[in-house]
Amino acid sequence: MPLFSIGLSHETAPLAVRERAAVADADVPAILQGLRSAGATEAVLVSTCNRTELYARALEPGPLLAWFAGRREYDLTRYLYRHQDDGAARHLFRVAAGLDSLVLGEPQILGQIKSAYRLAGTAGTAGPLLRRLFPHAFAAAKRIRTETQIGMHPVSVASTAIAVARRIFADFPRHTALLVGAGQMIELSARHLHEHGLGRMIVANRDADRARRLAARYDGFGIELAQLETHLHEADILVCCTASPVPLVRAEAVRRALRQRRHRPMLILDLAVPRDVEPATAELADTYVYTVDDLQQVIAGHLDERQQAARRADLIVDEELRSFRDWWQAQDRLRVLGELHRQADDATEALLARAHRRLARGEDPAQVLAHFGRTLSHRLLHQPSLALRQAALERDADLLRAAQRLYRLDSTHEDDDE
Repeated sequence: MPLFSIGLSHETAPLAVRERAAVADADVPAILQGLRSAGATEAVLVSTCNRTELYARALEPGPLLAWFAGRREYDLTRYLYRHQDDGAARHLFRVAAGLDSLVLGEPQILGQIKSAYRLAGTAGTAGPLLRRLFPHAFAAAKRIRTETQIGMHPVSVASTAIAVARRIFADFPRHTALLVGAGQMIELSARHLHEHGLGRMIVANRDADRARRLAARYDGFGIELAQLETHLHEADILVCCTASPVPLVRAEAVRRALRQRRHRPMLILDLAVPRDVEPATAELADTYVYTVDDLQQVIAGHLDERQQAARRADLIVDEELRSFRDWWQAQDRLRVLGELHRQADDATEALLARAHRRLARGEDPAQVLAHFGRTLSHRLLHQPSLALRQAALERDADLLRAAQRLYRLDSTHEDDDE
């Protein structure tokens, strides 16, 4: 099939290069139209923070390579990978399922590919081949999500930390989390907590305004870091990640908080290096303390499980690829039928035009119709007749039997050699 995929990703290019190749959604339609004008009859452009890829139907990959070569006046060709035909389809299926992602099995890429496909549909560059290919990719990704455990376990520190919290506190809406810091890790933790239905959130930071802004995005409230110990007893879950060189949460402060809580358990997730929580805190009764090292051990186990699931996922990719290939080969066979109909229609139109001219000259309609019928029959059977005569001379029994099946002919004799 005339299918190509050309692109770069986190596997082949550093961030500085990926930034040069990235494309804003607003620019995609013009790029797709330009590629089509250059010879790519169909095209879909996928651009995310970790990859920029073109999927196109073309006689040769020149237009795709030329676009990458001149992307923002910077030659990207040495960072590119290229796949063709089955290889291009397989690559798309694996990308859509998160098997080629920086985080194995991450689900966000599927939504990004669906968005890219919609943009191509709007631009009119998703033709019959890509309109079949991309839904096959979506179906493969759905099967992999349903039939494997590839997305079951988190593989980032923030998501793993919140997964631990959910195992300890099953009824999230009834619990409170106190987050210390306002950087990326705390923001990710806040988002995960909010998405899983946490009941109440407090954010503590040296910059109180920043704490309030972050908390407001997730229906929480912010406090100054100086107020941390005042609110510590409210925390069922304490998440810390700051750049402080010394611990901010003292073991004695946690001990007092536990007395106020009447020794209801407290989960402490210390994501900072150096640690934000005094090590002695882990020795207190009614505390569950996890450091970054503890969570990395959990993540390592999860990665092993995801890699096992990825092997099963690749088998599903193979199955979906065979299904897509069968469809494509059927289309190729149906093109033969289409060409046969086109030749018959052309012959009929030409002879009808001749018959109309003869009728216009006043010739006998019966003779005109008889001539039309005989001539059309001879024209339609001319090439098959030549081929069958040659087959008879060459004793090509396979072609003769095929003709009998095709035209439903009753055979009254067998070949002399049979």
